[in-house]
Amino acid sequence: MNNKQETEQNMCDRLVVNFAKKPCYEIVYRDSFKDLAKEVEPFVKDAERICVITDTVVAPLYAEEVKKALSKLKKEVDIYEIQAGESHKNLDSIAEIYRFLTEKHYTRKDILLALGGGVVGDMTGFAAATYLRGIDFIQIPTTLLAQVDSSIGGKTGVDLDGYKNMVGAFYMPKLVYENVATLKSLDDRQFASGFAEAMKHGLIKDAKYYSWMLDNIYEINDRETDVLKELVYRSNLIKKAVVEKDPTEQGDRVLLNFGHTIGHAIEKAAGFSLLHGECVALGCVAAAQISFMHELISKDEYLEVRDMFVPFGLPISLDYIDPEEILKNVKSDKKNGSGSLRFILLNKIGKAVVDTSVSEEDMRYVIKELLLMND
Repeated sequence: MNNKQETEQNMCDRLVVNFAKKPCYEIVYRDSFKDLAKEVEPFVKDAERICVITDTVVAPLYAEEVKKALSKLKKEVDIYEIQAGESHKNLDSIAEIYRFLTEKHYTRKDILLALGGGVVGDMTGFAAATYLRGIDFIQIPTTLLAQVDSSIGGKTGVDLDGYKNMVGAFYMPKLVYENVATLKSLDDRQFASGFAEAMKHGLIKDAKYYSWMLDNIYEINDRETDVLKELVYRSNLIKKAVVEKDPTEQGDRVLLNFGHTIGHAIEKAAGFSLLHGECVALGCVAAAQISFMHELISKDEYLEVRDMFVPFGLPISLDYIDPEEILKNVKSDKKNGSGSLRFILLNKIGKAVVDTSVSEEDMRYVIKELLLMND
């Protein structure tokens, strides 16, 4: 069997994420929760309890279905709901999770399952990393953003005083169970938000994947199951390669922050009224324009990147927000180390580079351009 045939056979079934050249955890791809108990079973042999942490949006859709699937394991299964939304991704909410686990007598042998989007995954992972100095957890992402991006790589954390993920830990899940059928319950805005991260993966690492997405606009927007599986799988391949090489963001992993420097700053300045992926799309547009200004890509390439977000329902312009407020947030971003701003730019479609020469005036100009496009 050649490499191409092997890839096609394994595609949309499972991936193994390695660290230090050793298998760390698997990502499995399914279109239901039918196999959930089977996949979870190896990690709960010594557990007495399973806590499914979810939120007030996802719980009514999938909590009972997941609990029923896990009942085959003959363990005590608890459902713990957090309030949905980024505004609840904080240390107060984590403390409430700790209290629940303590009251229920959870031990290090027990396990947490994150059922939901990126906020649920980040919070569950952080709680797992810190409760009793470490308890196992499994990711069951239910949004496109979580499936293509945030559930992969072991980043966990919460926000502090409005700044994204200021408190956290690198802590790997035991399994990531991707049920792409859950993506069909997302509203259009949430679905598009997740797609921004998929587009980012193509832009920074894989021009062929980027072209594939453009060729499959209608199938992606129609949420065809096989196409969704391939979309999630191909994004995971890219993120897997990056995080295996740099698990704790000391080098290449920083490339995954393309679009996030200005994106996070917009997100905070907007009071989190915009979704994360919408802000990432705006950040990608801004970063692509700076790439053009620095003569790394052509004007045509910049315009293509900008305009290709539109068919997927993502914004490329911004309602009025004070540019100086956005700039202030950029300067406060946790990723700005050693007194200099590390900005991720495009050297070409499919190849990103770290740049430390982006000036305040560069950023002010492209932020104002985002505002002007809305006039």
